[in-house]
Amino acid sequence: MSNQGMLLAGCSAAVLLALAGAAHAADPDPSAAAPDAVDEIVVRARDKAGLIEKEPNNTVFGLDKPLIETPRSASFVSDLTLQRYGIETIDGLTAVSPGAYTASFYGVPGALNIRGTLAENYFRGFKRIENRGTYSTPIGAADQIQIVRGPPTPIYGSGKVGGMLNFIPKSGKGEGGYLSETQGEVTATYGSYNRKNATAQVGLPVNLGDVVGGVHVYGEVEDSHSYYKGIYPRRQTLQVSSDFDLGDGWSTAIGGMLYRSKGDVQTPGWNRLTQDLIDSGTYITGRDTSLVDADGNGRLTPSEIGFYPYASAMYLAYYGFPDSDAKHTLDTGVGTTKLSPRTVYISSADFSKTQTNTLYFDVAKELSPDSSLKLQLFYDALENKRFVSYGYPAWFDSDVWEARLTWNFANEAFDGLVKAKSFVGASYRAFDGRRRESYNSGLIALDRRDIAFGATPTDLIGSPFNPGDGVAWENDNRSEWTQAGLFFTTDIMVGEKLNLMLGGRYDDYDVTSEDTGFLSYTVTGKQNASKGKGTYTASATYKAPFGLMPYITYAKASALEMSQAGDIAPGLVADAGDAWLSEGDLAEAGVKFQWLQGTLVGSLAGYRQNRTQLTGITQTPTGTRAKGVELEVRWLASEHFSFTFSGNTQHTTVKGPDTSFQYVPVHTVGVSGANGFGGSYVVWSFASVRPGDYDYTLIPKSVLSLYGAYTSDAYAWGKLAATLGVTRVTKTSGTVPGAVVYPDYAVASGSVAYEYGPYTATLNVDNLFDKLYFTPVGDTYANLAALPSKGREWRVTLSRKF
Repeated sequence: MSNQGMLLAGCSAAVLLALAGAAHAADPDPSAAAPDAVDEIVVRARDKAGLIEKEPNNTVFGLDKPLIETPRSASFVSDLTLQRYGIETIDGLTAVSPGAYTASFYGVPGALNIRGTLAENYFRGFKRIENRGTYSTPIGAADQIQIVRGPPTPIYGSGKVGGMLNFIPKSGKGEGGYLSETQGEVTATYGSYNRKNATAQVGLPVNLGDVVGGVHVYGEVEDSHSYYKGIYPRRQTLQVSSDFDLGDGWSTAIGGMLYRSKGDVQTPGWNRLTQDLIDSGTYITGRDTSLVDADGNGRLTPSEIGFYPYASAMYLAYYGFPDSDAKHTLDTGVGTTKLSPRTVYISSADFSKTQTNTLYFDVAKELSPDSSLKLQLFYDALENKRFVSYGYPAWFDSDVWEARLTWNFANEAFDGLVKAKSFVGASYRAFDGRRRESYNSGLIALDRRDIAFGATPTDLIGSPFNPGDGVAWENDNRSEWTQAGLFFTTDIMVGEKLNLMLGGRYDDYDVTSEDTGFLSYTVTGKQNASKGKGTYTASATYKAPFGLMPYITYAKASALEMSQAGDIAPGLVADAGDAWLSEGDLAEAGVKFQWLQGTLVGSLAGYRQNRTQLTGITQTPTGTRAKGVELEVRWLASEHFSFTFSGNTQHTTVKGPDTSFQYVPVHTVGVSGANGFGGSYVVWSFASVRPGDYDYTLIPKSVLSLYGAYTSDAYAWGKLAATLGVTRVTKTSGTVPGAVVYPDYAVASGSVAYEYGPYTATLNVDNLFDKLYFTPVGDTYANLAALPSKGREWRVTLSRKF
């Protein structure tokens, strides 16, 4: 058995023993196992990795409720858990959240896939501008990352049923309330491949007469190289948050986060996919010299192709009769070589520059012990300029603001037999954005570049960012939309056992879009549409004996079909069937449990959902149907040892016909690599390749993650902590018939930390056994490219608290 297999088997045995021990140790007295009987002192003393959610939280339904009592599958990850588990990007959340495996969006971890489809990003409960792979979502400034599987609560607005990631920033509050003394920390990290990172944070108490509160400031700077040659991420984050009690029942919160990046360059990874390439690393070499960089500027421009658009020069639309001509054929250096996983599709001309500005303001008034009023304002802005040298330039410039007014109240009936906590409110959200892209002219030929040889002038394409190239923005979509809504949610407790939750909202949408691009291939002129839409959610939970809480939930959701910049394509706005506004539904049933005085908690859930996602270059709304089972367990085994397990099995189906425009690999059209890699083959409707429904094989059927953590007692010489875990992923593949298959794999990671007084030194090692595996690209080029895994990486972090 391999080292990975032995580790996985050993960890699995530990979890099974934990569950067996919990079952035997469960108190037969129902009252002893009820949620209100949890020994908080035991939990707090043991929870040295930040695993157990101790406080009621309002993320899932908008009302304060312990996660263990919430009738919805969700995972909360504290900043301490992120540190101990070595999670630095959202892709690493697979280790602690079932169903969160994410296909590569060109190597940039911007958003999670949850339950097989793309999730949405939120900041303190407000939806951010779309980020599919525009920049790496920063999580270092998080106090907690909350992953909710299912639609957002009605208070958060409309959204997809697949799931959401909610970022909770570090704040001026501590566990017991506002900060009572100054707290701070500085860190410096150095690692393999010239990894360099530094952070500084400080929390300051505020006491000005009747005004008490706290202010927290966090800053982070990164200037690193990467495992992948040619990619150098450089990022800066500044976050400020403040919370104040103003007296007389008034309170406020003010803050924001600024993020800058120049290093999130997109790469498809490996091109020219064959099964031999995946299995043995054997890459087909060769270049096409039929096109010439005549002016010597280092790239192909329209004048050198001979006309604009380029369509027939670089690819031939495939309807079952493929051709191969000089524009498709490799004619120089044809052969094979072994490819290093560090070698990916990149050039020195590639760039990505991002800036985001996120601001928030809350003011609340406590009207009575059971009633309060809160006004919240939120603003998010994104600007990104990028160029990917196979021929994809983009410029996104978008901003959104939202206002939300909420009244919380409580009441009871039948002499207290029925108690309810509720809220009603209104919100208004306005978006203004511009998406400029070029990819319609037919010049993109992903397989054209021999990445073993490197970029050449005839596989590096001109760009609108270079005025002399004569390349215009082919898509230039200006989009504005507003969303005005009314919402409510009520949490009803009947007796001591039965809990009912009902919620809904009604939104009035107004959308305007116009694409004035040079070659947009969409409806011309300004397009307008408006519509009202209602959504709802209903759940029931029962507090059963032996610490069990079965639940059932159903939700009907709707969401705007937004492109990468948060805009809406005018073709969708003009559609008579209102394709710009999607529908979805979720049915979920499960059981949550807590045993051993609350030191072992978990959930088992099964779901069935229907929702849409945008597919292909034309961003066609395509229906999906998914079902699966998820298990999450967190166990504080002793004062020193803790374990987590997250696992799922799922099956996602794309509902046919999928009429999206997509690229297909050469083998699909019966052409050899040497006769086809110089150009591209496409289908105007993917239904011509996959008629009817088909499996969404870019997401694995099952992902299992098991981690164990150890923390020693504090001694005169200091304290030790260690974490070791493994994630097991089943095979994936492309979506065309006979697609390349990416084998299943297990990857292990670990960390060791030494703490002495205010100082801590931490060593993290990712991919401990240097396992090579592959993540398929989850977009238009899913059948043409895959990202090889990063090899073994290490980093050492030195920190000092004060």
